[in-house]
Amino acid sequence: MSKIYDVIIVGAGPSGIGVAAILKQMNASFLVLEKEEVGASFLHWPEEMRFITPSFPAQGFGQTDLNAIVPKTSPAYTLDMEHPTGSAYAKYLNVVAEHFAIPVKKGVQVNHVNKKDSIFSIETFAGTYQSRYVVWAAGQHQYPNLRPFPGADIAIHNSQISSWAELNGNDFIVVGGYESGMDAAYQLGKLGKKATVIARTNTWELDNSDPSIALSVYTYNRVRHLFDSNLLTVAGNTAVTQIEANASGYDVYTTDGGVYFTPEKPILATGFEGSTTLIENLVTRGEHNEVLVNEKDESLATPGLFLAGPELRHDDHIFCYIYKFRQRYAVIAETIGWDLSLDLSILEMYKQENFYLNDLSACGEMCQC
Repeated sequence: MSKIYDVIIVGAGPSGIGVAAILKQMNASFLVLEKEEVGASFLHWPEEMRFITPSFPAQGFGQTDLNAIVPKTSPAYTLDMEHPTGSAYAKYLNVVAEHFAIPVKKGVQVNHVNKKDSIFSIETFAGTYQSRYVVWAAGQHQYPNLRPFPGADIAIHNSQISSWAELNGNDFIVVGGYESGMDAAYQLGKLGKKATVIARTNTWELDNSDPSIALSVYTYNRVRHLFDSNLLTVAGNTAVTQIEANASGYDVYTTDGGVYFTPEKPILATGFEGSTTLIENLVTRGEHNEVLVNEKDESLATPGLFLAGPELRHDDHIFCYIYKFRQRYAVIAETIGWDLSLDLSILEMYKQENFYLNDLSACGEMCQC
């Protein structure tokens, strides 16, 4: 019989490495399974894409780097850049993983997870792993929403673009007006290419400090000069219903009766389906298609299965940025550690450094989207 670990963590991104760092310090028996490399999602970002949340070392003022996943670390120190690229942030994650000697099994694709008699079996191409607990931290970026409407399959999702400089053509349509969509418009504009952004919500007009609702200051400051040029056109308060190819390009239809033409493949900035589609047999979903979890981020359908990362949601609290969902790592680790009678003393540092949010009612505006 194969070894039964205390915990199997699926995914070696911020959540997988962040939770693993705590479990390591609690002396848990665990393994991280990763289908590619540590930080693989970030390595797939377009090379020009950067974090909208700034990295800054401000420990002297009691502040923690927004993009840090463990206390007393800062990507700003590790990378020497305020807004990290995806490849740079993957380097930071690797530094953390190496520092804590986190056991990561790379190149392991999880195919199926089931539970029988309190033991999870994680089936992969490399064999079957067993554990008492599973932390699902596989993330979103590698699971894009490619078919949000008819004809979307002939477009290209922004996550499939390795570099904006490699795109041929000069006149594009971008579907989606949140961060990814406006970043696409900025990158195209920087190259002297035109972009028409079609969006359900006029994010560029909203006054809100949460980038889950409105554009971040960083993104708005980059694109605002394009509004006064012929490089950016915005069509707000409407949604795309269909894309059709024709002899000279593509027609994009919207709910307000509009038809927009582009000679180039439209660009989808339509978000992500998420990796939890791989464990549908172990979860139940709510009215917003969110995985239903208890106050400890444990699946209501399958005790012992925890959700970490950007898909985590509690009612109207959405933990969709690192500085939000990292506060739940210690909650998961504490729950598992308590059940296994592990040493929980490391959690005091996480609480002191504001890496621990146990009371969801205290989320406030920061986590409300």
